Amino acid sequence: MFLAGLFAAVLFLGLILGDWLYFVRLTPDAIRYGCGVARSRDQFPSNGMDRLSRRFDTNGVLSLPHGIARYYPDLGQIAIRPQYHLFSMSFRTAWPIKGLIHLSQEATTDSALCVKRIPWSSAIITLVWFLLVSLGTVAFLVVYAVQGGFNSLTGILMGAGILGIGLLVLAFGVVTVLFSYRLENSRLMKVYSELLAVADGAAVTM
Repeated sequence: MFLAGLFAAVLFLGLILGDWLYFVRLTPDAIRYGCGVARSRDQFPSNGMDRLSRRFDTNGVLSLPHGIARYYPDLGQIAIRPQYHLFSMSFRTAWPIKGLIHLSQEATTDSALCVKRIPWSSAIITLVWFLLVSLGTVAFLVVYAVQGGFNSLTGILMGAGILGIGLLVLAFGVVTVLFSYRLENSRLMKVYSELLAVADGAAVTM
C-alpha cells in the first residue's frame, strides 16, 4: 500500500512538472496550450508590425528585458511569456501566465488580441481545492444537523463556528488566487509593453 501511494504521488508530481514544462515552451504546438483566463485588445502603431518583425531573429525569437517573444508569421501570432529563472530571488506563484497575441490587419493599424493562459494543472488543482473546501463544509453542516447538532445553543454556536472557518478558508483562497493573478499578470504585461515599445521603434535595453 505504501509503495502504491508513493508511486501515485510521484506520478502526480510528474504530471504537474510535465504540464508546466510543456506550458512554458513557445513551439507552434504549445503556444495554444493552457487554460484561458483573460483577453485584452490593443492596437499596434502604423507600420509597427513591419518594424517589429525585423527585430526577430532567424528562428522568430526576440529576447526582451523581462521576457521572450516568438513570432509565427504564417499564423499571424506572437507568443510571449516572462523569463523563468531556476534560481531567482523574485517570488513565483503557482499560476504563471503566458500570452498569445493574435494579429489582424485593419485600414491603418494592426489589431492585436492577447489571450492569457495558465497551466491546466494550476487551474484544475485550484478548482478541486475550492470544491473540496465548499462541499466539505456543506457536508459537515448537513451531517451535523441530521445528528441533532443544532438542537442546542451550544450546538448552534459550534455549527456557526465551523461555517465561519470554512468561509474564512475560502476567502483566504480567493485572496491568494487574486493576488497571484495580479502579480503574474503584471509580469506578463511588462513583457507586452516592452514588445509594444519595440513596435514603436524604441530601443529596449536588456
